Amino acid sequence: MSLQREIFEQPEALARLLEAERATVTRLVDTLRHREVRYVVIAARGTSLNAGRYAAHLWGTIIGWPVVLAYPSLHTIYHRPPNMRDALVVGISQSGQSPDIVSVVQAGRQQGAFTLAITNTPDSPLAQAADEVLFIHAGPERAVAATKTYTAQLTAVAMMAAAWQDDQTPWQELLALPDHVQAALQSEGEVSRWAERYRFMERCVILGRGYELATAFEWALKITELSYVQAQPFSVADFQHGPVALVESGFPVFVVATAGAPFAATLEFLVHLRDGLNADVAVLSDQRQALDLAHTPLPVPAGVPEWLRPVVSIVPAQLFAYHLTRIKELNTESPRHLRKVTETL
Repeated sequence: MSLQREIFEQPEALARLLEAERATVTRLVDTLRHREVRYVVIAARGTSLNAGRYAAHLWGTIIGWPVVLAYPSLHTIYHRPPNMRDALVVGISQSGQSPDIVSVVQAGRQQGAFTLAITNTPDSPLAQAADEVLFIHAGPERAVAATKTYTAQLTAVAMMAAAWQDDQTPWQELLALPDHVQAALQSEGEVSRWAERYRFMERCVILGRGYELATAFEWALKITELSYVQAQPFSVADFQHGPVALVESGFPVFVVATAGAPFAATLEFLVHLRDGLNADVAVLSDQRQALDLAHTPLPVPAGVPEWLRPVVSIVPAQLFAYHLTRIKELNTESPRHLRKVTETL
């Protein structure tokens, strides 16, 4: 199965990216230091948009850049591109083919903004439209559901944050990522057994916060596109402002509750979900305190710095989506109605 194989190729892919592109990232960051970047505009769709959500948190906390997610329809449907002259405009796309993402980068460049493509296809239209290209070196990804390109995109984003700091510690932490991801892959047997519990699940919600909001959104996308379950992602905080009304006894709620700044508030809400609302709670975590609250505990390797943890925590989530799909006897390689490259306007 190519999807399973590609999930297991992630340690090698990340090691390749870290070795091949460090010099490019260092040069790119040096260029950006000499420009007045007041904010960042990210254009992306699907899995790549979830990488953009990670960038919004990471670049905001470490570099101090406000990050906005682009609305490509302003460019392609309404033909009213916003003013991006003082922005760094970033297009993130595995294939680099989608015209709407390319149009945002082209508009940014025409306005004099600095533009960057983060892509697995260095000769793509997106790469040609941008001032600079950060090639993610994931290798061919044949399964429709993106896995190794996602973690490579996250790592590329993290490399830029590391290069911005005058400290070698972030690079040392980055270089340990392939080993952390390899450790996460060892949970496959346990994850596959837990996936059986959800054979008949038709809908669920998936919660995360901070850096792990991207993980919640990507986990939901993988479950939805592969197993056809209606999986809705939310911030833990946003979920309490209305959508919590969905929860009834036995309703499946998946929570990303790893160590870090949001952990205390997330843990408190976990107790309410389990004991107050009687939800069926699955917890993806590196913290025993959170895993002990779960009906379905999905462990994440400990010792990963908070800023890099989404690269690792998504791996058990990918494995869960893959095995749930197999348990439901669905096609893991080519989900219905989907193609590997989706070109939208």
